[in-house]
Amino acid sequence: MSINQFVATAVAEKISAMETENYLAKRAKRASREQFEAALAQVPDREPDEHDRF
Repeated sequence: MSINQFVATAVAEKISAMETENYLAKRAKRASREQFEAALAQVPDREPDEHDRF
């Protein structure tokens, strides 16, 4: 791998990380605790299936 390829890859990874951070920040601003709790309330309160256990 040449130094140019290494630098280009490093820059691309950094840009990707920054875009991901921006995306998650925008999603967090739209979040609603009430909607989260309403969705969570719909989940059955039971033990996980055998194949879903740790």
